[in-house]
Amino acid sequence: AGFDNSEAQQERSRLQDLNAKLQDENSALRREIAVSERQAQIDLAAHGNLSGQIHNLIEENALLKEDLAFFQTLMASGGEAGGINVNRFRVQPDALPDEYRYRLLIAQSKQRVKDFRGRLQFIVDFERAGKSEVISFPKEDDATQAYNLAFKFYQRVEGTFLMPADAVIKKVQVRVLEAGNPTPVSTQTVTLS
Repeated sequence: AGFDNSEAQQERSRLQDLNAKLQDENSALRREIAVSERQAQIDLAAHGNLSGQIHNLIEENALLKEDLAFFQTLMASGGEAGGINVNRFRVQPDALPDEYRYRLLIAQSKQRVKDFRGRLQFIVDFERAGKSEVISFPKEDDATQAYNLAFKFYQRVEGTFLMPADAVIKKVQVRVLEAGNPTPVSTQTVTLS
């Protein structure tokens, strides 16, 4: 009938060899793809880490420049003898609900005639249930050391305070009171909303 069995066997053998070769190439390409995908994931993670580090360094650099500018003006300004200034006063929500973190820098002007001793006082304007309210802390009889000040050049102050539930802070004023004097020697206000 014209069918050559040996020729069919040779063609079958050639096709099996070609199939084995293509399967080997396919496996090698899959391994290369897997390696490339893993490398791409590593590169992406490294890029994310570097981006985060760059962002942190930019923020740190901005803060250092702000500190440098502040200290340059502090040292350059004549100011009144013993003048007290509140600088870089910030208030922001903290990790816990209804808790806020404050940060500030208090400095005495160039002509420092004596060490400054006093206290901080905070006045918080807020709304709760549609009504405006004001609270101050610490209370007059509160002897908490966190609000005490004692420095010759400057003092950084950082802490937290709790607000009533559902309170929306509008503004916070910090007052610097010198020991024995109920009149503030310096104030600064920040608006939150």
